[in-house]
Amino acid sequence: MIALEPVDRALLDGEHGAAAARAMAILMRYGEASGARRFVSVQSAHIDGCLYHGPSSIDFARRFVDLGGRVRVPTTLNVAAVDVTHPDWHCGPPELIPAQSELTELHEKLGCVPTLTCAPYQRMLRPRAGEHVAWAESNAIVFVNSVLGARTDRYGDFADLCAALTGRVPMVGLHCDENRRARCIVTIPSPDAARLPRDLYFAAIGYVLGRRAIGQVPLLRGLPDDTTEDELKALGAAGASSGALALFHAEGVTPEAGRQVPDGLPILTIASEDLEAAVASLCPVKPGERVAAICLGTPHYSIAEFRALSAAVEKRTPAPSVSTFVSTSREIAATVEADPALAPLRVFGVRLVVDTCTYLAPVVAARDGVILTTSGKYAHYGPGNLQRRIGLMTLERCIRSAELGEVAP
Repeated sequence: MIALEPVDRALLDGEHGAAAARAMAILMRYGEASGARRFVSVQSAHIDGCLYHGPSSIDFARRFVDLGGRVRVPTTLNVAAVDVTHPDWHCGPPELIPAQSELTELHEKLGCVPTLTCAPYQRMLRPRAGEHVAWAESNAIVFVNSVLGARTDRYGDFADLCAALTGRVPMVGLHCDENRRARCIVTIPSPDAARLPRDLYFAAIGYVLGRRAIGQVPLLRGLPDDTTEDELKALGAAGASSGALALFHAEGVTPEAGRQVPDGLPILTIASEDLEAAVASLCPVKPGERVAAICLGTPHYSIAEFRALSAAVEKRTPAPSVSTFVSTSREIAATVEADPALAPLRVFGVRLVVDTCTYLAPVVAARDGVILTTSGKYAHYGPGNLQRRIGLMTLERCIRSAELGEVAP
């Protein structure tokens, strides 16, 4: 039985409004099913239910709007199903644009901030270590848990909004100390030993880790000491895609890795051959195949990644048949567009996709040719979502392929 605090009873009794009462009643059922004994307050929420999947998406949000609901904690929105600021790029069903616009507006009426990014942790909302939050979106969950040391369980559509409307969640899962401890040790080769460039290495580590450590919290041994946030982002996103990874620790790199590690933990080894096999599985394309587009930014690109891309494309020219799309947040896109130092991006013809990711929202009009990416997450989901052939490769090889108009050797 769940022990309720006064705030929980007040929410259930309607003292904070009918919408909060309805949301709390849903969370009570969630807590009972999860075996929770109490609730805990959260400091922020990140909503994935803002991505339009059908009429139920709108019905759920509208119900809370009609009940006068307002979020009780700072709440950001994850990506949408379409970039409504560039409707001419949309290659999917035309009716998706007004439906998505309505869903976004409903969430705004509830007090959500329309960030429409899968990576709000980059600039907008960075939870502190130890802080409880209610975040959805798989890459954001693993990032805040692992890299920032904040605490969120894996929240899905609708539960995320209920948490935002109440500021409370069941004290279960990764909110609890005992569930955040390492359950296995994973030894990994260095980038040099793995014979992989860094922009493939971290995606490959994450992809193999997600499949090897299903249902466990792994402690990684062997990540480089100079691993960056963007590299951890790539690792976590790939692991969350291949195996629902929600938390990992990395010795010398992540904030909770220094906690006492129990004796006798099982040891898993990821070998260089495992990483090579993972990359090969995510890159079925062959040199010489026609390239339709380069798609980057899954998860959304950071300023640092844009600077690296700008330097990489400077004084280079893509083939006329190849488009380059980079997904990012509106905020970062505005910064990129206003920065004269990033002019090489515009010269190269880079298109900034906002509010969504291109593995969700089809923007590549050309049907003849493959899509290339540096993202393990994109390479995992893209073939099924887009019914296209996708190839994972380094940024340099992507750019060379764009120049040639075909997959570079």
